[in-house]
Amino acid sequence: MHFIFYRTAGMPTASPLALPPQIEDLISRGALFAVNHSGGKDSQAMYLYLRQFVPADQIVHIHANLGVVEWAGAVEHIKATTAGEPLRVCSARRTLLEMIEERGMFPSPTRRQCTSDLKRGPIERTIRKITRERQALGLEAWGLVVNCMGMRAQESPKRAKLKPFQYSVRNSKANREWYDWLPIHDWTEKQVFEAIAQAGQQPHVVYSLGMRRFSCVFCILASEADLKTAARLATERPELLNDPHLYRKYVHLERSTGQVMLMPDKKRGRRTLEDITGVYIDPARTITKASFTPDMQTSAA
Repeated sequence: MHFIFYRTAGMPTASPLALPPQIEDLISRGALFAVNHSGGKDSQAMYLYLRQFVPADQIVHIHANLGVVEWAGAVEHIKATTAGEPLRVCSARRTLLEMIEERGMFPSPTRRQCTSDLKRGPIERTIRKITRERQALGLEAWGLVVNCMGMRAQESPKRAKLKPFQYSVRNSKANREWYDWLPIHDWTEKQVFEAIAQAGQQPHVVYSLGMRRFSCVFCILASEADLKTAARLATERPELLNDPHLYRKYVHLERSTGQVMLMPDKKRGRRTLEDITGVYIDPARTITKASFTPDMQTSAA
C-alpha cells in the first residue's frame, strides 16, 4: 500500500484519502488498534501516523519487555511520546539469556525464537486477554482487532516481501476477527525520522549516539557498526543499559556454549562478538549461572 504525503505545519502526514479503505472500515466498526511498541523509531513514527486517524479510545500500546537485553528507558520513552492511551507491558516466562543458556545456542536469522517467544507470543497473548476484557465490558466490537507492527520494506529483502495487510487465520478464533497491518511498510528511514522530528519529538537517545536499530542491545540481525557502537556504549555509558554487565554476559555465553552470536560469513568466517567489536573482556573473569537471577534482571519498566 502506497501512501500519499503532503506537508502541514506539523509532521508530514498521510492524506486521509490515502488511508486504506479496509482500515477506514475497521475504524468505523470500532476495531481495537493494538500498537506493537518497542520504543524504537519505527514504532514511534507508526503511532504518530495512526493517531491522525484512529480515535484514542481505540488504541492500546503493547510493549514486549525484553528485560536486561533491551536498552534502558524503553517504557519511559513510550510514555513520553504517546498521548496517554493504555500501555500494556508483557514478557515471556524466560529471558533471552536464559533461552540461549538452556538451548546451548543463539537464535539465528532462520530460527528466530527470540522474536516468536519473546515478542510475538507475549504480545498476541496480551491482545487476546484484552479482547476478553472488552467482551466482559459488553463492547460490541470486542473481538475486532488490528494488530499494528512497524516493519518496513527498506529494512531487509525478507521484510520487503511481507504483506502490509492481511487477515490472521491463526488468531481469528473464539469469535475474534483479527487483522495484521504494517502501517509504515513503504516508509523510508528518512521519512521515519522526519515524522518524529516534525511532531516535535526525538527518538530514543541511543539513535543520536550512533545506533541504527533499537530493542535488543546486541541483536543477531544488527550490523557490525551497530554491534561496535553497542559494545562501546555498554562499556562507556552503562547507564544506558538495564544491566551494566550485559556485554560480558554475551561474551561468556559464546565461550560457555562454544557458539557465536552472529552467523559466520564466507568472507571472514566464524567470529566472536569480541572479534567483531574489538572490545575484549578479561578472560579470567567469567559470569556464572547465578548471574542470571531475577535480581539482576531489572528492567526500565
